[in-house]
Amino acid sequence: MIRTLRLLALAVLLSATFSTAAAEPNLGDAVELFNGKNLEGWGYFLVEPDVKMKDVWSVKDGILICQGEPMGYLATDKEYKDFRLVVEWRWAPGKDPGNSGVLMRITGEPKALPKCVEAQLKHGNAGDIWAFQGFSLKGDPDRFVQKHSDKIGDFVGVGRIAGNEKKPGEWNEFSITLDGGELSVALNGKLVNKAARCDDLAGKIGLQSEGGEIHFRTVKLVPILK
Repeated sequence: MIRTLRLLALAVLLSATFSTAAAEPNLGDAVELFNGKNLEGWGYFLVEPDVKMKDVWSVKDGILICQGEPMGYLATDKEYKDFRLVVEWRWAPGKDPGNSGVLMRITGEPKALPKCVEAQLKHGNAGDIWAFQGFSLKGDPDRFVQKHSDKIGDFVGVGRIAGNEKKPGEWNEFSITLDGGELSVALNGKLVNKAARCDDLAGKIGLQSEGGEIHFRTVKLVPILK
């Protein structure tokens, strides 16, 4: 009898665990952050203040093109807190791939890397997660790292579980879910990273300029309704 009760209790626990893991958030209507025509709704920051927005970012044939130099980022005019973000990108065909990132919950003073959490786009590391300027972040201890840079100070990150990036020049898709303190990153349909205890606040969405020409064709946000 006791063994039967224990088995029943275990079955209930496992059922609840899998139900929670599989539960989908309550999603609202999608918002196209990039309209495919121009950069309406976006602002920018560059470490070289004399360089203009149009010298780094442009739109051609429905594609947002970032030259990758100098370092900086585009940022949405509006702030967002809980969402699923879909971003499609590729490295410029025929050119060497480089570095970039999707920045989320950007707050505070604009700088080369502002206070935010980043889903890394750097070729060969797409899916890593980084947090800058004191932004809170935790993850699997085996993949959690703390670093320091003379340019940006202390920062922390969670290395990806696995890679799933396509060859340079081919289109990739991120599906990023940021809900409260929980962050998950799927790359081309495969879960590649998870993090927890993110700062639970609203902030801007950003696309980084950090070396290497990169193209974006989709930047779509679906709010998570509470």
